[in-house]
Amino acid sequence: MKKILLLAAAVVFSTAAFAQGDKTTVRDETSGAKTTVTERDNGTVKVESRSGRTKAGQKAYNTKEDVKYAGKKTGNAVERGAKKTGKVVKKGAKAVKNKAEDVVD
Repeated sequence: MKKILLLAAAVVFSTAAFAQGDKTTVRDETSGAKTTVTERDNGTVKVESRSGRTKAGQKAYNTKEDVKYAGKKTGNAVERGAKKTGKVVKKGAKAVKNKAEDVVD
């Protein structure tokens, strides 16, 4: 009996979730405004809108973008420096190897 009740509950919830219909979300990245349109199977349409960022939210967003940009620049600089260091170490090791061969000969 318990299993039948659980199975019936699962079917009811899955049917309710299926009846929600298609959901379309449009987001404006510059202002942060977001509009969600949900069209249900029975033909009704639900529109939800959220306005853009507040001044404090915009400052936080700008700070996040600045940090992201600085991180990319720093990462590229570190990568470039590591590549240069690797080349120099390789060149130095090659010079030491050549010198060692000359001494042995």
